[in-house]
Amino acid sequence: MGSSLPREAERLWCEPLQSDQCEAAQGEAMQALKQPLSQQALSQQPTEPWHGRCDLHLLQRRGVTIHQGGCSAPLKLMRAERGADGRCQLPLLHTAGGLVGGDALTIHLEADRGSRGLITSVAAQKVYGSVGRSRLHPAGAWARQSCRFKLAPGSDLEWLPQELVLFDGGLYEQTMQVELAPGASYLGGELVRLGRTAAGETLGAGCWRSNLEIRRSDDSDSRWELVDRLELGGDALKTAHGMHQQPVFGSLVWAAPEPSDADMLGALLTQGREARNGLTGTMACDALDQGLIARYIGPSSRDARLWFSRVWWLIRRARRLSAPQWPRVWPLQEDPLLGWNR
Repeated sequence: MGSSLPREAERLWCEPLQSDQCEAAQGEAMQALKQPLSQQALSQQPTEPWHGRCDLHLLQRRGVTIHQGGCSAPLKLMRAERGADGRCQLPLLHTAGGLVGGDALTIHLEADRGSRGLITSVAAQKVYGSVGRSRLHPAGAWARQSCRFKLAPGSDLEWLPQELVLFDGGLYEQTMQVELAPGASYLGGELVRLGRTAAGETLGAGCWRSNLEIRRSDDSDSRWELVDRLELGGDALKTAHGMHQQPVFGSLVWAAPEPSDADMLGALLTQGREARNGLTGTMACDALDQGLIARYIGPSSRDARLWFSRVWWLIRRARRLSAPQWPRVWPLQEDPLLGWNR
């Protein structure tokens, strides 16, 4: 071993103890374990947060999109698949199984001209409780994720991670910055469950924050497509203008590549509203200056996922693209289109 034991400890380690000595030693050890750690000992505990990073570059080659880049732990890229339209379908794995207060994830993506990508996650992301869990920081610490996407002219990105589950007392903040060139399309979704309701849990003193910014720029002009800031926690979980005591929130945003034809967009919104039939929860969709936004508030992650999948299918059809291929990592128990009169 790299270091030697103190002489007395070495003697006890090497020599057999009598039964009464053994019992006394065990009693002293148990008493030591029961004593609370001193403030000095607490301050010496590891406190370094875990910062994972992923850098991706999508490139179009002969009608097929390939990817370059890499990740640092706990993020890991899984095997990519090719969609019917040459799209690169890429699952992202969080190997740690969840985030704790102080953890941070950073994802940067650049899409070259004409490239097409679908980025999803292998499993639901968990954010563990933080408020009241630490003697040093009883107010808790925030887990954070920062995403920055830059899309070149004619590129097409679909960002559709699986749901995020925020445990009781969890604190989570995400920032999404999307920069679009003329003719670029972005479809982004998020689904969050506030507390493990199946276990009778609520979010408690936890909080979820989201800051989404979508900007379209060219050589001479830059304008906001959408700025969407949300915070769900405290009274906002209960009021009628907030979550109204519902545990699931979802949002789906599409920034279209070109200004939308009024008739086409109107038909798309009508079809999206009709796609709610048979599903539970409050669902609404409306037009943006160049695209649409859909929201879900309700009790069911399943129904939110089904509705967003149908809206996604409708958007693909309106753009005359191939129908979505549900990622193999999604835990779908049924076809989202099954039983839907489209």
